Amino acid sequence: MDRSFPMTRAAGLSRLSDFLEGAGAAYAADRNTDRGPASAATTSALSPYLRRRLLTEAEVAAAAEAALGDEGAAKFVSEVFWRTYFKGHLETHPSAWTQALALAASDGDRLATEPGLRRTYAAAVEGRTGIDGFDDWARDLVETGWLHNHARMWFASIWIFTLRLPWALGADFFLRHLLDGDPASNTLSWRWVAGLHTRGKHYVARAENIRRYTDGRFDPVGLDEYPDALDEPKPPREVALPRADAVPEGDIALLLHLDDLNPESLPLAGARVVRIGGLIAPAEAACDRVRAADAAAMADALARAEAYFQCPAGPAGIDWAQGLPVVTPWAPVGPSAAALPPGCLRVRRAWDEAAWPRSTRGYSRLRSVIPTLLGA
Repeated sequence: MDRSFPMTRAAGLSRLSDFLEGAGAAYAADRNTDRGPASAATTSALSPYLRRRLLTEAEVAAAAEAALGDEGAAKFVSEVFWRTYFKGHLETHPSAWTQALALAASDGDRLATEPGLRRTYAAAVEGRTGIDGFDDWARDLVETGWLHNHARMWFASIWIFTLRLPWALGADFFLRHLLDGDPASNTLSWRWVAGLHTRGKHYVARAENIRRYTDGRFDPVGLDEYPDALDEPKPPREVALPRADAVPEGDIALLLHLDDLNPESLPLAGARVVRIGGLIAPAEAACDRVRAADAAAMADALARAEAYFQCPAGPAGIDWAQGLPVVTPWAPVGPSAAALPPGCLRVRRAWDEAAWPRSTRGYSRLRSVIPTLLGA
């Protein structure tokens, strides 16, 4: 699989087209199989583009249904909605994010005072555990910024249940290196593997499963295949979904951020965009590859926005808005939301407005209405 990800909308559209003409037809049957980087892809590998909304979920789902039909596209579209579900769930359970950050910080402090934990952690992130497959995935992640989704699940399970490492440090390791590192999908996926997202329901990596779905490339020994799920004293509390803001009429300044780089399709009603700024707020300690991808994606979005709205676009420096009302696409819980300047008017896409209120509990509630949402 091609693991280069040029961070432009054009590159994302090209990858989408290649997927729908190739692996898309066999996606439901093959998506769990990881045949390795030298083999043809079994997934779309669109997540770096969806994470930054260089491509929107709505257009990807529509393209899949047009190319594969409703039935042929159903599994792929459901997986696209998983990303939407995680965002909506974190919006209504924001303490899951703040707790993860706090745990990663406190567990990171433990590395300085607990030699055994420090040695195990270092072996894990450097790919020196001796566990077949796991070490390859650790090195692949650092070297390429990418892992097959099934490999991510195996890795997280082995990290938590076999190596007995803190889950939040694993989530932090992923977020620093993944080109598609998304606060919601990453945090809640690690919590799900641990048995915290759905309490008591954890994901266990088994040697037979790894053997089967890597076509025999890996055959690990010594895995803990019968662990108990993790628990926590205080699960994240549900809060009401915050309301989006109305877009004012007249001249506005548009602020773009890394969670939504598709300015051409924003619901801006009767506003007139006369200035455009870009705000880059990467994950803390993000690696150079991720920072470069973020910068390239923002540069592409600003260039497209400048051409589309026919006005100046550039980094959001001091007084870039020149006193105009600042409108920004909704930034889900994470670094972008935390970095937004006060007073921004936040607009939300119809896709999120429809899906997020159905994402407060388990995924099945959202999944059951996918045909209705797509029809709308």
